Amino acid sequence: MEIPEEQSEIYETAKGILEKLLELMDLPATVTLSEEFTSIDEEGNTTSIGLNIEGEDLGILIGRRGQTMVSLQHIVRLIMTHHTEERLPIVLDVEGYKQRRCDGLRVLAMRLAEQVNTRKMPFAMEPMTPFERRVIHLALADHPDVMTESTGVGDSRKVVITPKKIPHY
Repeated sequence: MEIPEEQSEIYETAKGILEKLLELMDLPATVTLSEEFTSIDEEGNTTSIGLNIEGEDLGILIGRRGQTMVSLQHIVRLIMTHHTEERLPIVLDVEGYKQRRCDGLRVLAMRLAEQVNTRKMPFAMEPMTPFERRVIHLALADHPDVMTESTGVGDSRKVVITPKKIPHY
């Protein structure tokens, strides 16, 4: 994937910031472009930049349920606001963890959608991060038999999958 020249400076800046943070943490790692989380719109403009951190034994960067990775992503975004005028979402992944999690969530969403459709009863999933909830919503957005909504507050927010047609008895 090729980032347009106008946004390549933002990519290089984000990559440099992340590499410096990793160096300061004394974690030998390589930062590469993540094609899964880098998106380009119809006009050829970059709408988000994905960075994948690769190396050995980087579980410490993922943390429990990806929380450390989310925090590191937030820090990189904060630093980026001081270095560039243009605002682009930066999405971090560590050794493909987020990619595998997304794939697993999509499979889970489809399986649960079929169960909800068969049983004709709503199902509330476990609490998730905003990113994970978005993956579920997008996975089921065009599903003909179920719909999704987020409920709860803060860290307790979760996705509820509901049949579109609830039987009347």
